[in-house]
Amino acid sequence: MYRLYSHNDLDGVGCGIVAKLAFGENVDIRYNSVVGLDFQVERFLEKGRSDDCLFITDLSVNEKNEQRLDEHVKKGGKVKLIDHHKTALHFNRYDWAIVQVEYEDGRLASATSLLYEYLIQHKLMKPSETLSQFVELVRQYDTWEWDKNGNVEAKRLNDLFFMISIDEFEERMIQKINTSDSFRFDDFEQKILDMEDSKIERYVRRKRREMVQTFVRDHCVGIVHAESYHSELGNELGKDNPHLDYIAIINAGGKKISLRTIHDEIDVSDVAQRFDGGGHAKAAGCSLTEEAYRLYVAEPFHIEPLRADAFRNMYNRKGAKTGCLYENRHEDTFFVYPFDEGGWMIEENGLSLALTFESFEEAERFIKRNHNAWLVRDEIFIAYLMENVIRTKTAVNKKNSDFVSYSPVLHEYERESSTLPH
Repeated sequence: MYRLYSHNDLDGVGCGIVAKLAFGENVDIRYNSVVGLDFQVERFLEKGRSDDCLFITDLSVNEKNEQRLDEHVKKGGKVKLIDHHKTALHFNRYDWAIVQVEYEDGRLASATSLLYEYLIQHKLMKPSETLSQFVELVRQYDTWEWDKNGNVEAKRLNDLFFMISIDEFEERMIQKINTSDSFRFDDFEQKILDMEDSKIERYVRRKRREMVQTFVRDHCVGIVHAESYHSELGNELGKDNPHLDYIAIINAGGKKISLRTIHDEIDVSDVAQRFDGGGHAKAAGCSLTEEAYRLYVAEPFHIEPLRADAFRNMYNRKGAKTGCLYENRHEDTFFVYPFDEGGWMIEENGLSLALTFESFEEAERFIKRNHNAWLVRDEIFIAYLMENVIRTKTAVNKKNSDFVSYSPVLHEYERESSTLPH
């Protein structure tokens, strides 16, 4: 008898689907949370099932069960742990474990892809085109490569997973894999997925208005409370706010934190480990421990939500040669403008900072991280130019031939304003 203990997310259930296709009725599958796995493993070992072959996928056990499993194997038991999380790499010291974060060609691994390859390699199942396509969709979603590759089908597969029960998902996927020559969603699935896309869009739009920004240790973090669509939220909020190191999504009811980043230089699995969690470099999670509660909930509780940048401007546009204006809740103004050959400077409340930046993005990042500022609307920008910028910049830059006159911006604004109906 085969037994498979796996995670209860798409990648974990993907392992279950592969196992059912390989072993049919001869496999008992249990899906677990990170905490629940150790209890499941303890029960398995207590029952002394030495003849059963145990697969553990997409999760790893605690230190106590690690030692007990090793003793079980030494006594003749059959165990294979297959994982792809960096936090589980130490299991590779055992012959009964395979932990691989990425392939030789640079692609990131998933538990489903590793299990599929293992079963084929050991002639426990035969590959099929449809199953290979399914496995690749799971891999791309779980490693977030779908976003880089523009593979929306992988994201929609995960959406479908959360819309229906695990039993129905397994049944649909197995039937599809067994009866189709290629993996595709049927008409019913397409219809409910289209409805889900609209629902996700509305949910993300609402949560954008609720996110707060603060520093947690050395990282600038966006914090939002949400019970659903954590991956979508983390991805969209991260792309909207690239100055943030990562997004922390709090599920107070579940007492969990999901961590997401879009940056290659940030590893959120390291952050999660501080609170007894783990995961991938760009997607990880942990429990809402007492310390985590203090840092991510209690201390930021009184912070006002982050204001979004104005997005319909014609004149106050990011990176414009005529400069652009930001402000914060303290009514401080930050004017970002180019100088010399490609450098950028910032004026805070009319006074130039003793800092220069190589790019506009660096200057904006400094403002947003340190002052929680946002890009203002056109009318505020024009008023600022009329009151301050033309006079001060003309005086300061009389000898600077590279100075850009701001008069054309005002003239264009006034010309278009005069043509509008009154």
